[in-house]
Amino acid sequence: MAFAELKQRQSVMWGNGPYERITNTIRDIHAVVIEKADPKPGERVLDAATGTGAVAILAAKRGADVVGMDLAPVLIDTARTRAAEEGVTVQWDVADAEEMSYEDGSFDLVLSTCGVMFTPDHGAVSSELARVTKPGGRIALACWTPEGGLAQMFGMMRPFLPPPPEGAGSPFAWGNAEHVRGLLGDSFELEFSEHDSILRTKDGEEYWELFSTSYGPTKTAADALEPERREEFHRIWVDFFEERREGDEVVHHREWLLTLGTRR
Repeated sequence: MAFAELKQRQSVMWGNGPYERITNTIRDIHAVVIEKADPKPGERVLDAATGTGAVAILAAKRGADVVGMDLAPVLIDTARTRAAEEGVTVQWDVADAEEMSYEDGSFDLVLSTCGVMFTPDHGAVSSELARVTKPGGRIALACWTPEGGLAQMFGMMRPFLPPPPEGAGSPFAWGNAEHVRGLLGDSFELEFSEHDSILRTKDGEEYWELFSTSYGPTKTAADALEPERREEFHRIWVDFFEERREGDEVVHHREWLLTLGTRR
């Protein structure tokens, strides 16, 4: 199944805005992934759909030999700059997680944090994740759940987004353990745990400012709208998050699934 046009749009969309501002809101997830995956000095590690490289950089700080790859050139440029600032060496590749160029069994550990879940062809990317992980190697994936706060946010956004192409898998299916078991269970011994990443903002307006300027899907959608329709999107967004107010702040629960696996 080919999704070349969609992936070309995605490569631009995810780089539309200073995505590192969004990356900074999931540092708690990065920490859990690194703790549970436990990259070791000298291990060869792939961070697939690395975004701005936060997890790849954390793995490199542990002494691992790290490759970070992403479809979006702008994100890879940011990741490269951040790695230099942090004083670590990472191999950065602009590449498609559904069609990796790495040899079979190249990596001791394969990671992805809210990344490969957004590839349209779940079968293709799961096959690639299994192929590049060596026997006895490990995998760790952090993915938003189908019923959680990020999926609810995308549901609110859906009227303002272009429809997905026929056959594209829902990204949030990767947050369902049975779906992941169906994709990876033949190749990995799997275990799952559920977590909650909480984002707190002063109000719905502050949340809109952050995402409409820095989160590729939201910014791209808002930028494409006529002024009246954009204001409607803005109003619906703010109301959505004000409904999640607790006391003097908005509290957004963003539930996610951690998948850990050992390659058979």
